[in-house]
Amino acid sequence: MKLLEGAVDHGGSLGRARALFPNAVLPFVDLSTGINPHSYPLFGLPATTLSRLPEAARAHDLVEVAASAYGAPSPVNVVAAPGTQILLPRVASLIAPGKALVLGPTYAEHARAAAIAGHAVTEVDDFAALAGADLAIVVNPNNPDGRVIERDRLLALAAGMRAKGGLLVVDEAFMDVGPRQHSLASDVEQGGIVVLRSFGKFFGLAGLRLGFALSDAPTIKRLDMQFGPWAVAGPALEYGIRALADTGWQDAMRASLAVASTRLDALFGRFGVPVAGGTTLFRYVNLPDAADLFSALGKRGILLRHFSGRPNVLRAGLPGSQEEWQRLESALAAWASRRDDGAREIA
Repeated sequence: MKLLEGAVDHGGSLGRARALFPNAVLPFVDLSTGINPHSYPLFGLPATTLSRLPEAARAHDLVEVAASAYGAPSPVNVVAAPGTQILLPRVASLIAPGKALVLGPTYAEHARAAAIAGHAVTEVDDFAALAGADLAIVVNPNNPDGRVIERDRLLALAAGMRAKGGLLVVDEAFMDVGPRQHSLASDVEQGGIVVLRSFGKFFGLAGLRLGFALSDAPTIKRLDMQFGPWAVAGPALEYGIRALADTGWQDAMRASLAVASTRLDALFGRFGVPVAGGTTLFRYVNLPDAADLFSALGKRGILLRHFSGRPNVLRAGLPGSQEEWQRLESALAAWASRRDDGAREIA
């Protein structure tokens, strides 16, 4: 079966989900994003956080704690922004328009941002092909399949980019739950590298709109000048400072997410849905009747992430409560029962 017309291009839009599945059981269980359903604990903020412009000193505190959390050489190698998304076309504009190669399939906004910056963009599926780019883009771990490119291979590519005045962009949006030994955060001062880090996904606070670019000091200065003062809102500053410094919460959450992702794999497996990859924040499914599964679960108010042009692929985030786990189990059981009945009829 084909996916429904008007399918969303990005996860997380409940308005579009209602248009796709107008008779769905509500509320939706939104598993269409890779956002942690267990957010960093909310805490009270003084009224001045909203009534006054953000203080420059707090912005400096944020990049200091971010540099430490991500392993950048120093705070001068970090710039904060109101979400990683706003950084994409700015980073792509750091070099003159040329040939941009994106290692895919992956997050579609990288290709769009590079095109906005004037590059001729091609998605490639061979890492070695990136050596021919002026602008090479890698998502690591990859969204949606969780593929990881080793640090040594990325550094070799970066050296080639640097030698010809090119740029390697590594989007590490999910590296908080990835193999952090393959992060390039500590290598950015070498030049020719920009690392992107997302705050909202791992900390479950995507609405704050906070993200970071890590690079050599001159590149960070160029990016910082594009934003000017007060780029990051006061509440985002305060949450970023506290959460990035809270290593105890981070370690406990990584362990909890690992347990939850194993549970999700087992649940899918019970109903004949093979998990082919992902991270501990999302699982990657590839099966012939993925479109039917997407539709069946959607009608029951369980929203997964599908991909136009790849009808056999789905991505599933983690349920956030026992009730959501139970709804997912019931929906999968109903779908599997109908599929088995259909198979018996054909036989």
